[in-house]
Amino acid sequence: MGLIAWLIIGGLAGWIAGHIMRGGGFGILGNIGVGVVGAVIGGFIFDQVLGVGTGGFLGSLVSAIIGAVILLWVISKVHKG
Repeated sequence: MGLIAWLIIGGLAGWIAGHIMRGGGFGILGNIGVGVVGAVIGGFIFDQVLGVGTGGFLGSLVSAIIGAVILLWVISKVHKG
């Protein structure tokens, strides 16, 4: 997957995860950062833990959203503590 696709999926995933977790986005760079890190987390969970491959744009987007939601949840728990 190319760099542009990573940025698009990261931006979308970060924006969607921001709305799921706190009701808003983080700006374009924040959304991309959260989404790309979430994509790495989601890819690891789906591939290594669950043994399920996520292919294509939609599969990558779904795994990135799930990973980004997990990332934001962990950050919220650490930030409160």
